[in-house]
Amino acid sequence: MKIGIYKRAQRLQAWSIAEVMVAVAVLAILLVSLFTGMAYGFGVIKATREDLRATQILTQKIEGIRLCTWLQLTNQLPSSFTETYQSTSGSNSPSVVYSGQITVGSNTNLPSGYRDKVKLVTVTITWQTSRGYQQTPLSHTRSMQTESAYYGLQNYLYGLTNSI
Repeated sequence: MKIGIYKRAQRLQAWSIAEVMVAVAVLAILLVSLFTGMAYGFGVIKATREDLRATQILTQKIEGIRLCTWLQLTNQLPSSFTETYQSTSGSNSPSVVYSGQITVGSNTNLPSGYRDKVKLVTVTITWQTSRGYQQTPLSHTRSMQTESAYYGLQNYLYGLTNSI
């Protein structure tokens, strides 16, 4: 009688090949999902960093333009610029190059008496990011606008004849 109980207990301890294969398949699906989710998360973080850097560059340029005198704004403002961003992930990763344009024009939404005394300044920035091995890069564009008046704050700070 003891022999029968021993054989039954021994049979309950083993796993069948089907159970092992199902467990391996479930584990493989979980690991692939985990690594795919992590890779997607790192891609989102990279894109967010690049977008944040573009916003910082735009803000920096707009704040500098707001401090320009009317003479600087209409005659001495550069029309293009280039900035770079090197990520902190190592020296092997390529830097992102941001190319920008500054356009100064009239605001057509203002009454005609103010159009000559108020300028609409638009700063536009573009950059490209790689999407993977041997794929075409993805282009991004962001822009900001501000208005600057002839009798604006910059004249109180610097006067009408300040140079850059």
